[in-house]
Amino acid sequence: MTLRATAAAVLAATALMGIAAATATEASATPVPQPQSVTAETRAAAARAASAPDTLATLSRFFAREGRIAPDAARPRIEGEPIPVNHLSPDFVAGKAGAPVARLEFLAGKAVAADGQQAVLWTARTGEGWQVVNIATGDDEFRYARSGEEKLPGGTVFREPQIDAWYVAGGGRVLPLDEDAVAAVGSGGTSLAAYRARVTRAYGDKLPGSAYAERGMAGGFAEPVSAGGGVPVGGIAAGALALAGVGALTLARRRTPAGA
Repeated sequence: MTLRATAAAVLAATALMGIAAATATEASATPVPQPQSVTAETRAAAARAASAPDTLATLSRFFAREGRIAPDAARPRIEGEPIPVNHLSPDFVAGKAGAPVARLEFLAGKAVAADGQQAVLWTARTGEGWQVVNIATGDDEFRYARSGEEKLPGGTVFREPQIDAWYVAGGGRVLPLDEDAVAAVGSGGTSLAAYRARVTRAYGDKLPGSAYAERGMAGGFAEPVSAGGGVPVGGIAAGALALAGVGALTLARRRTPAGA
């Protein structure tokens, strides 16, 4: 998958400032750790943030970007419950004993416009409580959650954001869910131990506290979105919430299908 930032996305993301704090305080500039597990209360808090009037108003503007639909005709609705989205864990990369392969990064909620457009709301715990911190086009989070459950029931679906690869892990195996993951571990997947060895080689010297990270390289994991975009996406050292400070995340993204 290729992630691209567009002028429309930036415009839509700017509207998110009406949901999140307009100015990041010193406290909110530090990423707030996400819960280690998702409870009914966690889901309820994320759902309230996703369905708040300000969120729905922002979604109307998001769906109306590039003149796709009139804002007052978008009539966005939230479908279903939010789901947990996991990213590769820095503790796993560092080789800490007992560290799981992935950690919770945010909860994803599905939004649908009257004309059928879909978007994913990233909702996370911040210094100001549970907030929507990003809106993304498409339905990747839900699609890969379904694919992972079909491929390995009960497994942990997670994303390696550095290469935008999706996997499911369980029973000592890591199996690919998209073409980027296939390129990384092969179509048949790999053992959990072999996967750890690969990510440790790739990122072990770029973890928080490393010289690489201290040079402000977003943990050493970010790559430019495109030649013209110049916007880094993600990174284990900081996570999605630290791109612009918790409560002031202004990066929206557009997903381009493979081969486009």
